[in-house]
Amino acid sequence: MSNIKSSSKVPMGQKIAFGIGMFANQMFPAILGIFMVVLVEDLKFTGLMWAMIYLFPRLFDAISDPIMGFISDNTRSKWGRRRVYVLVGGIIMGIAYIFMWQLFKENTLQYNFWYFFLWSIVFYLGLTFFSVPYVAMGYEMSDDFHERTNIMAIAQWIGQWAWVIAPWFWVIMYDPEWFPSADVAVRELAVWVAIPCAICAIIPAIFIKGDSTLDKDEYEPLNISNIGGSFKKILTSFVEAFKIKEFRKLCISTFFIFNAFNTVASLTFFVIVYKLFNGDASATGIWVSLFGCIGALGTTFLVIPIVTWLSKEFGKKKAFLIAQTISIIGYIFLYFLFIPGKPWLYIIALPFFSFGIGSLFTIMMSMTADVIDVDELNTGKRREGTFGAIYWWMVKVGYAIAGALSGLIIWAVGFNPDIPVIEQQLSVDNLHAFFCFFPLVGTVVAMWVMKDYSIDEKRAAEIREALEKRKLEL
Repeated sequence: MSNIKSSSKVPMGQKIAFGIGMFANQMFPAILGIFMVVLVEDLKFTGLMWAMIYLFPRLFDAISDPIMGFISDNTRSKWGRRRVYVLVGGIIMGIAYIFMWQLFKENTLQYNFWYFFLWSIVFYLGLTFFSVPYVAMGYEMSDDFHERTNIMAIAQWIGQWAWVIAPWFWVIMYDPEWFPSADVAVRELAVWVAIPCAICAIIPAIFIKGDSTLDKDEYEPLNISNIGGSFKKILTSFVEAFKIKEFRKLCISTFFIFNAFNTVASLTFFVIVYKLFNGDASATGIWVSLFGCIGALGTTFLVIPIVTWLSKEFGKKKAFLIAQTISIIGYIFLYFLFIPGKPWLYIIALPFFSFGIGSLFTIMMSMTADVIDVDELNTGKRREGTFGAIYWWMVKVGYAIAGALSGLIIWAVGFNPDIPVIEQQLSVDNLHAFFCFFPLVGTVVAMWVMKDYSIDEKRAAEIREALEKRKLEL
């Protein structure tokens, strides 16, 4: 099947090793999003500089991720296809993350911009080296329909702790008892983030063993000229992947849910401060941090276990539809439970709200592994790297679009943080409405896309049987 030994049941130690890698995969971007505020607030980066830093990595990913998927799928090595890249990528990420945040106010604005910009390219190169093979590693750990969900559930459970921890960096960074200024905070905290995260990133490379692929004659040769001329093959792989109806549905539904959620996620601060605390940021205390932290805890201890159980009892598609229906209830609750002066009421909505984004990757990554079996049946190739790169490319495109949509929503409702709430109550109310109902609409569209998704446990078993029969005939 692949270079990683696949079986119906994967040892718990292997699942945990994979999950520890997921913590790094989620912690780096979680903290990066918080640290980047310092660039504007404290180091005075301009809007154009911010846009370049925000958008260029997505353009870089659009090219580098598919190439990395192609390289990973066709690597001949005695350590297997993925492990070396995961190891090297984790090390590069850790080193680059430390250096990219060594910014000083005494330096010129231009120097700080180009220093950060160039080191960020190195960081995202390391992220590509790590994340594409790492995700593919998870897809090929098992060929069992339900065991795939168990693997992804454990990985997401461990990875969610990044989102529990990350919001508290807001408190630490801007507390003068911890650091004299936020730029000093990110210089020091970058070290404390990067080293443990880099260690977590390389754990899968060390503990998830892979079979040698040195004898794989069917792999494409990897040399500079072949990789440089492989764009046609990569595009062909994209076309072949999207010909699979089920994979299209996974990508499109993920795009709508993830895009809609992240569009309003960046509005959380404004909605809590201006809707609940009348624009007084100092009065919010820990309520902004609690929103993200409690939501992540709900995902960790409630959503993932329930969705894993639902998947086993009713199948992956029904588990997805049930989880997203629960999230719709949460979005509606958030509309009615955001009451000025009573911030604790929103906690009631968070367990329901968390089912949306909290269940998404547990189910979708498991479904993607099933779709890769369909591709193997169609083409005779195992292309976990390619499929992982395409799927996560859709996620990253959605994230980039979400950033632009957030600004458009603020503009459309006429919200201005410098104007007192009493003078723009309608704008604040409309911002709150978008915050609740924009992701609801995205969720409904995604559910409609997934309504006739057709790979259930029976069909997955038939595909596996056909693949095993083919191997016996060779």
